[in-house]
Amino acid sequence: MTARRSDLRAIERFTLHNGLRVIVAPDHSSPLVGVAVIYDVGFRSEPKGRSGFAHLFEHLMFQGSANVAKIEHIGLVQSAGGVVNGHTLPDLTAYYEALPSGELELALFLEADRMATLALTEENLANQVAVVKEEIKVNVLNKPYGGFPWITLPALAFKTYPNAHNGYGDFAHLEGATLGDAADFRARYYSPGNAVLVVCGDCDPDDVARLAERHFGAIAGQPAPPHGPYGEGLPKTELRRVIDDPLIPQPAFALGYRCPDPLHQLEDYAAYAVLANVLSDGDASRLRQRLVYRDRSVTDVGCILGSFGSDTFFMRDPVLFQIVVFHPGTASADEIVAAIDSELESLAGTGPEPDELARVAAGLAAGHWSSIDSVLERTLDLGSVEVIHGRAELVAELPQRLSAIQPEAVASAAAGLLNQHRALLELRPEVVR
Repeated sequence: MTARRSDLRAIERFTLHNGLRVIVAPDHSSPLVGVAVIYDVGFRSEPKGRSGFAHLFEHLMFQGSANVAKIEHIGLVQSAGGVVNGHTLPDLTAYYEALPSGELELALFLEADRMATLALTEENLANQVAVVKEEIKVNVLNKPYGGFPWITLPALAFKTYPNAHNGYGDFAHLEGATLGDAADFRARYYSPGNAVLVVCGDCDPDDVARLAERHFGAIAGQPAPPHGPYGEGLPKTELRRVIDDPLIPQPAFALGYRCPDPLHQLEDYAAYAVLANVLSDGDASRLRQRLVYRDRSVTDVGCILGSFGSDTFFMRDPVLFQIVVFHPGTASADEIVAAIDSELESLAGTGPEPDELARVAAGLAAGHWSSIDSVLERTLDLGSVEVIHGRAELVAELPQRLSAIQPEAVASAAAGLLNQHRALLELRPEVVR
C-alpha cells in the first residue's frame, strides 16, 4: 500500500489482543521510518507526594531491560543511523525513534523490550533522581525565567493537585521515591492497553502488523486506568501573585485564562487557537503592533494555548490560554494589561478583519504541514492526537478546521477571556540591598 505524504487520513489501524492500538501511516517518499510508543500518562497522573514522577519514570525507561543494557537503547539506534528521545507532557509520555526504514524491527524490538521487562533497580532509581534534580537546577532554579510560566502560572491559576502541582518535581518528592512507587506506576500506566504504537514513513502495514504481533503480542494486557476528569470550577476573583527573582534582567508577567474543553468542545476550543495567533503571531499581530511597535512598552509578547504551545491539541480539560509578556518596566504590569484588554475588547466587538483572519489561517496551515513534513513529528502528532482524542485522523483535518473558524467565533473567544477572572503572575527583578 502507498500513501501520499499529506494524505494522513489514509492511515491504517488495528489493535492487538492485549489492547495495544497500532497506527500505521505509510509514506514512501524517503527511506525513513518513525516509530513512537505513547503512553496515556503525564504530569496530571502523578500521585500526591510524588510530583515529577512521570518525568522521572521517563528517565528510568532508558536504563535498560531484560535484553538491552543501560543506555544501550540509545546506542543501538544511533549506530543504525537514527535518533531517539522521549518527553513528558501533562497528559502523555512519548518515546520515539526515527531511523532508516530497514531498521524498523530494531525500533519495535527495543520499545517492546522495555515495555515488557524494564530494569527497575535501586541503583537506576538513585542515579536518575540525581540526573533529574540536576536538570531542574539547570533548567529552572539557576536559569533566568526558569519554569516561567509553565510551572509557576498553573500553580496560581488552579487549585487541584493534578492541575496545579509542579510537573518537574519537588526535590523532597523525588528523593522520597521508592522502587515500590516505580513498580506501582509501571503496573498502572505502562501496559499495552494504555499505549499507542505509531509507525510512520517507508513501511508496509502488513509488515508492521506482523512485527508488532511478534514483539508486543506476548506482553500481558490489562484494562487502561481512568484518566481524569481534571476539570475544576472557575476562579471567583482575579488571582494575583508576585515573584521576586534575582536572576532575571527585566520584569515579566503571564496572564492565565480558561478555555473550552478541547475534547467535547473542539470547535470552540479551536477558535482560541486562532485567537492566539491573531493576537501574537508575527509582527502584524494585534499585541505586537500595539505593545511592541506603537506603545513600546514591552520587548516581547506571545500567546500560548496549552502548557508549552506545542501541545495545544494534546491536552485534556482544563487548558490555560496564556499571554506572556516581557517588558523593561517603563510601564507597570497593570498599564500593559489594560492595553491588552483594549485589544481584546476590540476583537470581541468586531472580530478580526477578513484579510487578518485569512493571513492567520494560512500561517497556521503552513506551520502545521511544515512541522509534520518531518517523519518524526508526523509520528508524534498522530500518536499524541490518538491518545487524547481517539482519532489520529484529526491531524489531517486540523488545517481545514482552523481555516473554517469565522470572525464571530474569534470574537466570542476574545469575549470569553474578558468575561472571566484571570490569573496574573508577575516576575520582578529582585533588588539586592
